[in-house]
Amino acid sequence: MELAERIDRYLDTLDEWLRGLYHGMISHPAYEKIEKEAEDLEDAFMLACFPDAFGIPSPVSYYTAELLPYLEAEFESWERRLWDRNTMLERKGQQYHF
Repeated sequence: MELAERIDRYLDTLDEWLRGLYHGMISHPAYEKIEKEAEDLEDAFMLACFPDAFGIPSPVSYYTAELLPYLEAEFESWERRLWDRNTMLERKGQQYHF
């Protein structure tokens, strides 16, 4: 094997390793935080639109029912997430206590 081939293979391996390190230390935790925050915002929006799904009476439910066909795919997963969660405060508290 020539020296140039060994150097190219070494540089490729180093590049792959550094990209993995960057992803594992910087970008992946950031993506997780962004996804959790987006999920929390979606939950708040859905709860404001459809509080009657959890027994909270709301006069705006009549008007937000028009959104249901557009949000049908998210509605079931949102409902499942909220029923599985112990409390919203516990979920938010996990962000600050490791």
